[in-house]
Amino acid sequence: MDNEYADVNDIPGNIVIQPYMFEPPQRPNNQESSEESDNGDDDQRDRRINTFWCECGACQSMRTLAEECVCCVETQAVNFTRESSDLECITHHQTFIDNCLNVRVLEVSLHDYIQRDGPLNDNEPIHEVYRHIAYRRFVLWIWHKLGKGNRKVLPACVVSRIRQSFHLRLTLDFSTLALILKVVVQIWFGGW
Repeated sequence: MDNEYADVNDIPGNIVIQPYMFEPPQRPNNQESSEESDNGDDDQRDRRINTFWCECGACQSMRTLAEECVCCVETQAVNFTRESSDLECITHHQTFIDNCLNVRVLEVSLHDYIQRDGPLNDNEPIHEVYRHIAYRRFVLWIWHKLGKGNRKVLPACVVSRIRQSFHLRLTLDFSTLALILKVVVQIWFGGW
């Protein structure tokens, strides 16, 4: 019968075990890489302050996150559509204008949105609803259907153009105007 431990004699008796001997070797410390990462942090902070990163000429700095300060030229899918039409900015594309800035198109999309996600809050301002629908239509146009939980950063030029088109407009009906006038008169004439 063969001994199952017969190969134990083949193991050398003086094995030197060193700590970390099976770990990958450390990369040499490269000063340039640490300087580049510092510059990257500065670049991210600077993106919120100015628009040096904009290549299309239509971007505005986003005050929220530096990651949102992206030009349409920097986003691959958007840039492909922009270049195929030979435009400086994606916001000049006729499909963007027709589908994301046209109130009638957004109203049709709003009906679809309400059917799928339920009714809107009564206090929700209509300009914010139009913005939301316009952002969704832009994503659908460029990336098609993403699916639940998948997000894309929209170029700053797109966000600022949609915000410019659907900003808060103060509209006063006659009853609201009469109430404001009554309050002003009471303050002005001391309870009149």
